Amino acid sequence: MTFEERRLASPSGADLAIYHMPATTPVRGLLLVNHGVAEHGRRYLNFAVSMAAQGLAVYVHDHRGHGATRSPAHLQGRFAPDGGLDAVLEDVAAVRNWAASDHPGLPIILFGHSMGGLVALNAAERDPGLYDGLAVWNANFHPGLAGRFGQGVLAVERMLKGSDVPSPILARLTFGAWARSIAERRTDFDWLSHDPMEVDRYVADPLCGFDVTVSLWIELFRMSYAGATLDRLRRLPPDMPVNLVGGGEDPATENGKAVSWLQTRMKKAGLRQVTATIYPGARHDTLNDTVRARAEQAFSAWCRSVVERSRGAPD
Repeated sequence: MTFEERRLASPSGADLAIYHMPATTPVRGLLLVNHGVAEHGRRYLNFAVSMAAQGLAVYVHDHRGHGATRSPAHLQGRFAPDGGLDAVLEDVAAVRNWAASDHPGLPIILFGHSMGGLVALNAAERDPGLYDGLAVWNANFHPGLAGRFGQGVLAVERMLKGSDVPSPILARLTFGAWARSIAERRTDFDWLSHDPMEVDRYVADPLCGFDVTVSLWIELFRMSYAGATLDRLRRLPPDMPVNLVGGGEDPATENGKAVSWLQTRMKKAGLRQVTATIYPGARHDTLNDTVRARAEQAFSAWCRSVVERSRGAPD
């Protein structure tokens, strides 16, 4: 099976590449997928096929600076020259409204992996009435003092070199450190998955693993710190179902500790339907790791409960 590829002119000015997988059983809901940093939406084909078999119409779009999406002053690894985060969130809302027009009245689940998880939570907080369920996988909303140090580094780099160049220091502190955390690694991307075939596909993909600009790093930290404040979390409906997933061997989330922290934070904000699963042994890219079948099965069950709840049926 392949995606239906579409284009959408976003109110933000971007020409969005969208990948649609129609439900292969009677459609019961919509799943909107937000991909991670330095990758693209086509990588979610297998996930989309699996979810389509559960009656979900799946929509994945390439974020600005990624994949086949184009925007004014396009540059790979950058959201926008200015106001990039606001533009990205506007794009998410545009995809949501477009998908809803295809299937009016159906429940909508917003999903995000890694950077996409940062985007998804910030988007749900921006427009809390638009979504019936929220899934945030492998995202770090608790970078702590190391994150503050990274922000300081980025401020200096922006002053000295500008915003539209890669940040070699941040790359070493993040991707480089995560690579070094795998003692017997074949590649610098083994931290993504135990599955060597999936790692090799990522390495060979020209639309993956590229350098990210200073400005995009700044936006990532902005999403991370702002999205997990209690005031922002309290914008979400208290009974909104939230699905959190992490890997017990994911260096990007401190082996899942950041995911557990977010669950505690959400409960402190008054959210009552938050579930968190940390898969022992899993690395960063759950959907392309050896636990993917188990993770997809559990997620499918959660999605069914969201759809049934939104339709007023018992869970």
